Amino acid sequence: MIVKHDEKIRTLLSWSSGKDSAWALHQLKSRPDIELIGLFTTVNQAFDRVAMHGVRTELLQQQAEAASLPLHIIEIPYPCSNEEYAARMSDFIKKAKTLRTDAFAFGDLFLEDIRQYRQEKLAQTGIKALFPLWNTPTRQLAHDMIKGGLKAKLTCIDPKKLHRDFAGKEFNQSLLNELPSNIDPCGENGEFHSFVYDGPMFNTPIKIITGNTEERDGFMFCDLLPERFNLGSAVDL
Repeated sequence: MIVKHDEKIRTLLSWSSGKDSAWALHQLKSRPDIELIGLFTTVNQAFDRVAMHGVRTELLQQQAEAASLPLHIIEIPYPCSNEEYAARMSDFIKKAKTLRTDAFAFGDLFLEDIRQYRQEKLAQTGIKALFPLWNTPTRQLAHDMIKGGLKAKLTCIDPKKLHRDFAGKEFNQSLLNELPSNIDPCGENGEFHSFVYDGPMFNTPIKIITGNTEERDGFMFCDLLPERFNLGSAVDL
């Protein structure tokens, strides 16, 4: 646990654009010991989209504006090797140190190997890892998110785990009722990823249009567009 006697814990939040990082933001905003100093996100250079979620960078930037926080984009190549990813993150950690960052926060829920990976990468940096949602029962967490006003759409589906028709669906009680019993309600095992467009962590909602759904690299991606787009001008993923 981080102990700071004279000031708050200056924290950067790992931001995926999805519901878990958004709810982590909501939780961190309510903590008197935390000073949120920004969000950081990996973006695929080839497609200008959030890695795995497939969300346009423009929408990512709108989220940061709605949260009233600076956004730090870490560009990664496509494809990206583990070594290249580690190098890009190492460069960002050096930048974070110049911002007097005390901690990185993550929206991870229960995957111990991911938690250990993050802790190991930060172990010698002086930056601690925070997990504000860790070990929260995911069924209860999903209900709390929805009851708390979080609104999101599913942007990426792993069709090997969940039917492709779930791409683009609203993350709400109806969706939870439809999920097969072997699917984690928060998609923590990679079944689905999401984009949050409204909730208590934002000052204003992000207005979006639901575009086409396409398959890429074995995943189904639903393209979300800023409201200024017409469906006819949607760009393929």
